[in-house]
Parts: sequence; C-alpha cells; structure tokens
Amino acid sequence: MQATARARSNIALVKYWGKRDAALNLPAVGSISITLDQLWSDTHVQFDEALTKDDLLLDGHRQEQQSMRVTACLDILRELAGTKLRARIESANNFPTAAGLASSASGFAALVAAADAALDLQLGPRELSIIARRGSGSAARSIFGGFVEMHVGVERDGTDSYAEPLLDRQDWPLHVLVAITARGRKEISSGSGMTQSASTSPYFEAWVKTHPADLDAARQAIFARDFDHLADVSEQSCFKMHAAAIATDPPLLYWNGVTVDCIHAVRALRRRGVPVFFTNDAGPQIKAICEASAVNEVQAVLADIPGVLEVLQTGLGPGVEIR
Repeated sequence: MQATARARSNIALVKYWGKRDAALNLPAVGSISITLDQLWSDTHVQFDEALTKDDLLLDGHRQEQQSMRVTACLDILRELAGTKLRARIESANNFPTAAGLASSASGFAALVAAADAALDLQLGPRELSIIARRGSGSAARSIFGGFVEMHVGVERDGTDSYAEPLLDRQDWPLHVLVAITARGRKEISSGSGMTQSASTSPYFEAWVKTHPADLDAARQAIFARDFDHLADVSEQSCFKMHAAAIATDPPLLYWNGVTVDCIHAVRALRRRGVPVFFTNDAGPQIKAICEASAVNEVQAVLADIPGVLEVLQTGLGPGVEIR
C-alpha cells in the first residue's frame, strides 16, 4: 500500500486570494493558472499498520504543523477506502519551500495522487482536485497541466469548487523565467494572509466584485492565443491582489526591493516590444511569462539585476504523475 507521485507547481495568472469557507478551503474567487514543468514535488505515501499517526517528512524534516493538513486530506481518502491505516509521507521539492512558489500546491496535489494510488481508489482528476483543495486551494490546479481554471463554486459542501484544464501546454507553449530574490520562508503564510485581508482590507470587496470580468478576459485571451491581452489582465490581477494585501491591517507586503526592481525591468522590456509580462504571488519571487523568442533576453535582464539570486527557466508542465 504505497505509491509515489510527482506534481508541478503552478502560478496563477488571474489570482486566487481569499476564502469563502475556511473549514472546507473554498476560494472566494475563481482563478486561472499555468503549470510549471521544472518546479515539482515528489511525494511518497506508504500506509503502515504499525503507525499510530501520520508521519510527514518534508525536505528531510518532520513537519508537525503541516501534518494536520496532510491528515485532513488523507482522512477523506481513508474514509473512501474503508481503512483507518496511518501513513508515512516523504515529500521533497526541487525548489524553495514556502517562499512564494506554490510548494503547497504541488505538494498536496502529489500527496492525494500518491495516496489514491496506494489505496487503489482510482479516483478521477476532478475528485482528486476537490480533495487536494482541502489541503491547499492552489493544489486543486496542480492536478492538471497546461492552462487551468479553478471554479469558485456556489455549493456549501464544495462539490462544485474544482479545477479543470483550459488549454493543453502544447497548444500555446509559453515559457516562464522565475527570478529568485529570497530563499527563506515568508513570515505570513498565504492562508493567514487571505484571512486577514478578507476581514480588514477595505479593498477586498472590490477585489471579489471585479474578479469575474478578469476571468472572462483571461479565458478569451488564452483561447485566442492573444499574448498582449493576457499580459494586461494578468498584471492587473496581480496588482489588485497585492493592493488588497497591502491595505490589510496590519499590512501584508510580500515584496522586497529586488521584487520591485524585477517588475520595473519586465515592464520596461514589454514597452520595448519584447513579448513578456510579470506576475507575483504571496512571496518575493517574480515570474516572467514570455514567448519562446524572448527567453534569452528576459533571462539575461533578470539575471543582471542586483539581488537576484538565481533565475529558473521552465516551460509549461503536465498534470500529476504516478512514478
């Protein structure tokens, strides 16, 4: 009763920020993302009758706090399988953990896929997406590859809040350059930040109200392969999310000085006609999305910015895989 899965990180182009139900981890808004080929989590799950509780090793270290979220996801799968066996979980990321690169998304997507295989449940992708969402809202999207949309849903039980693919990665093979500006864990997690923003930010209501139009615009741009249109709506969504976060009490500022320098550099490139735009999640790393013709130029510009520690390059990736 064991299996290993690999799931990729994803970055939202139309952002997810806020929850309508914290217990079920239901999002306040929908989102659209791209899955990244070269940023992944490998997770091994083994059910063992000798264990009295789930045991999680993340990047070689035991994680008591994360274990609670892991157990919550596994309990759903255990109930479906009719077992009470506890599991040993070993997970490792090939990129910085809890640093604004969606490591929880890839980690929980890999967790539920590996556990499903170990228990021989053979759940479909939509069911896996719903269960992964319970661990991390963004994990619902990492079940799939390419361009993915997460549905906000309206049902109280969350059965209509799941992700599904929009466009295959081969159909619009964009590239992503990730500028690493800090390697440490962020002070305020995304989950805590969302809760604070929803209750104290004067901009949060406007964020939710304007979101459906952004989703429609991004969806149309993706289907039309309209790079400029997608760039406009993605950057605007990013700025709106961070405006809501910054206006939170106390303020949530996930950027550092190098983050801002990278934003200016990417926007300067685009003004010169280079097909590139930026996005940034709840962390200091900048993601530059570009067409293949611009990869080398964007990489060189980002790498030359003082304070950029590393620039990762990736294409769009597939959905979760059993290894």
